[in-house]
Amino acid sequence: QVQLVESGGDSVETGGSLRLACVASGLSFADADMGWYRRGPGNECEWIASIGSVGNPSTFYSNSVNGRFTISHDPDKNTVYLQMTSLSVEDTAVYYCAASNYGSDAPDYWGQGTQVTVS
Repeated sequence: QVQLVESGGDSVETGGSLRLACVASGLSFADADMGWYRRGPGNECEWIASIGSVGNPSTFYSNSVNGRFTISHDPDKNTVYLQMTSLSVEDTAVYYCAASNYGSDAPDYWGQGTQVTVS
């Protein structure tokens, strides 16, 4: 059974930083593409960052977070991180970790989400 467990969500002031973590189990982490999504109040789910498999760890970012957020992973811990800086009120959302099996065009697995509130 695949599980993705996010942590690190918190309430912070504008301009602050947070680091989210997502621990994956039950899948081949080395072969999976990992990503972060978010859903703000009244908004649709938005893709914000992704990182390729361990053998090809290319990173990609949405325009809304590029230059402020950094995605990374630690294969030894089966964990993907999202370092967030220069946070603004618009970043308030529930942040979700997602995993895609090799060859998938869309996420196959989702975490339960972690709340980030910026005020």
